[in-house]
Amino acid sequence: MANDFLWVEKYRPLKIQDCILTDQVKTNFQSFLDNGEIPNLLLSGPPGIGKTTVAKALCNELGADYYVINGSDEGRFLDTIRDKAKSFASTVSLTSTSRHKVLIIDEADNTTADVQMLLRASIEEFQKNCRFIFTCNYKNRIIEPLHSRCAVVDFGVTGKEKQQLAGTFFKRVVAILDKEKIEYDTSVVASVVQKYFPDWRRVLNELQKYSAVGTIDSGILSVISDASVDELVSALKETNFTKVKKWVVQNIDNDVTSLYRKIYDTLCTKLNKQSVAAMVIIIAEYQYKAAFVADQEINLLASLTNIMMECEFK
Repeated sequence: MANDFLWVEKYRPLKIQDCILTDQVKTNFQSFLDNGEIPNLLLSGPPGIGKTTVAKALCNELGADYYVINGSDEGRFLDTIRDKAKSFASTVSLTSTSRHKVLIIDEADNTTADVQMLLRASIEEFQKNCRFIFTCNYKNRIIEPLHSRCAVVDFGVTGKEKQQLAGTFFKRVVAILDKEKIEYDTSVVASVVQKYFPDWRRVLNELQKYSAVGTIDSGILSVISDASVDELVSALKETNFTKVKKWVVQNIDNDVTSLYRKIYDTLCTKLNKQSVAAMVIIIAEYQYKAAFVADQEINLLASLTNIMMECEFK
């Protein structure tokens, strides 16, 4: 029942042709389907772009039994891999029409090096029965012995592809809103798509949240407006912790990676030359931590406090 309520699950594509992907990436996956078999895969790209959806769609179309382990949760523990993963991978499916079962390790870049080494060994041990699909936001966090045993598919979107995919997803979203009988302003929907691109999951979740009152109009634009980094810069320059904390609270609902990028781009022109290098190191450290911390607000505030105390403004 929960899946019927959540739009991201209710409207999750079940076939590769229905997934919103670049032409090259879609062609690669279609070739796997045409061959009736997939290699071990490492799917890399930003959050919400559709990596897990594609992994499940491949399994569905191949008729493969699959099992999902979340690398940010249970997949961080060696016992989980030893027990659940090996139990699934070591057995032969009696109902599947595919040559192999598939084990999906979601958010594999959040697993420990020990877990990844065990998975590397599992790939070789169970190659007759099972294929492995790993999804990750940062492929550089996957150890080389595991990385080298997978075909890597990068979901990154560049250049003209951005506008094309955003347009395709806008049409998909409008069709969903029409089916859900939600009134909407097309310019507002376009603003939401543009703001969170290419995080399709975030777009659907945000629109479903705003649609609770039955309409999506310009009234939500103030809520989804981009973070104003200029206000933050002023607070940092004044070493005003209260204002910095207020800014974090007001903007933490934005994508954290995008926030760090905006802060970096802005501070590069606002800091003294000697402080730019220190700022880069601070942002890199806390952006890395963002993938693991339980509280993003505290992590972001800690990074900005560090910048405020260590860096000098022009």
